[in-house]
Amino acid sequence: MSFIYRQLRYWLDCLLLKWVPPSLPAMQLGPNGSSQNPTMIQFFTWDARHPDMSWWEHLTKEAPHLAALGFTQIWLPPPNKAMEQAGRGYDAYDLWDLGEFDQKGSVATRWGTKEDLLRACDAARQCDMNVVIDAVLNHKLGADRMEAFRAVRVDPLNRLRDIENERPVKGWTAFDFPGRLEKYSSMRWNFNHFTGLDWDDLAQTNGVFRISSERHQGWSRWVDTENGNYDYLLGIDIDHRHPEVRSDLFSWGSWILDTTGACGFRLDAIKHIDRKFLLEFIKRTRDHPGRKRLFAVSEYWSANLRLIIPYIRAFHGQTSFFDVPLHENFHRASKAGASYDLRTIFEGSLVKLRPGDAVTFVDNHDTQVGQSLESWVDTNFKAQAYALILLRSHGHPCVFYGDLYPNDECFDEGTSCTLKQLLLARKSFAYGPMVDYFEHRDCIGFVRMGDSDHAGCVVVVSNNPV
Repeated sequence: MSFIYRQLRYWLDCLLLKWVPPSLPAMQLGPNGSSQNPTMIQFFTWDARHPDMSWWEHLTKEAPHLAALGFTQIWLPPPNKAMEQAGRGYDAYDLWDLGEFDQKGSVATRWGTKEDLLRACDAARQCDMNVVIDAVLNHKLGADRMEAFRAVRVDPLNRLRDIENERPVKGWTAFDFPGRLEKYSSMRWNFNHFTGLDWDDLAQTNGVFRISSERHQGWSRWVDTENGNYDYLLGIDIDHRHPEVRSDLFSWGSWILDTTGACGFRLDAIKHIDRKFLLEFIKRTRDHPGRKRLFAVSEYWSANLRLIIPYIRAFHGQTSFFDVPLHENFHRASKAGASYDLRTIFEGSLVKLRPGDAVTFVDNHDTQVGQSLESWVDTNFKAQAYALILLRSHGHPCVFYGDLYPNDECFDEGTSCTLKQLLLARKSFAYGPMVDYFEHRDCIGFVRMGDSDHAGCVVVVSNNPV
């Protein structure tokens, strides 16, 4: 009975999608007035460092090369101050500190100073590329002080089930930002601005704790239902219903775009953020002169397309989504080798169902070997996967820095050489209508028919090494 219900729900969701406008056609994917195929690069790996300069200086230096390869968008790592100097920014401490204030042991972030960042953004614009800000809005880490308050410990596998009675706890929830001295924002955060945490210093205990008081409303209802309620992910979980929180984050959204000149956001960990807040955040940020075509792509990490569809409906064309199901297909194809049926490579993918909402990718910082979402696409299928996102007419492709640039984590020289060729083919040839020839399980192809300015191309993809 439950299977029949799920099938009916899926069909109904797919039917209702017909009334949801596609997001990408309304967004700025490249320079205004350009007919060039738009392409995004994620310009970092998990452990990205440059031995001779800051990361932002590295980007400044590479901007002309990126433009020559055909990139029109650059997804930056989170530019905000992290809980420690080496932090990537996903361990967000102060969103308003872009490497300007002496906080958490340094002025610069892992990626460089604010001046370095602004120079990099300007270099990208000079090369007709837009930058995309990685917005970490779900949580905070690295508080300045502990506070005492009351909380309830819940079951990590079912956050709706209390496993202890409400009791006093002590947690790192007070954020004073002493080095910034209220520049840009006067808000100081305390436990009233959060919903949960994972450490009680009073009892020296780990767990998932729901903060409780007369002011607290519990977990948000408007989050993913995994683990009963997936409001809490890590660190100190932000309560996006609190009016002071909402005001501060709405202000930050406009400020960061004005400061950097970015074209939009990559929205981190949206499973765990109140959907109603996030929808209003996008709409408010877009509702400014010159921002009607604000770019937004959301990270909803699931290889199950059925779980993504309700989010597409809820955001009603306000954000695109990373095509995690397609990435999972690539990963499986690389593991299966010649036994994988290439005719099914797009089955269950977002780009097949909703090409106007799909940001396609092969790998990223989370899928690297050793990371929490490890699902690396091996070199035996990496080139084929990139051909399938770069040379087709559907979706907005994103290339991973780790596959293009030498690094100590995941670089393969053969992949990089082929990827550069595919990028140039996308820039110069992959235009016009597309005709598919998915006839054989180990060999598929398609033709781009070209247009008045481009000759088009023929693409053949095989996973048979013979």
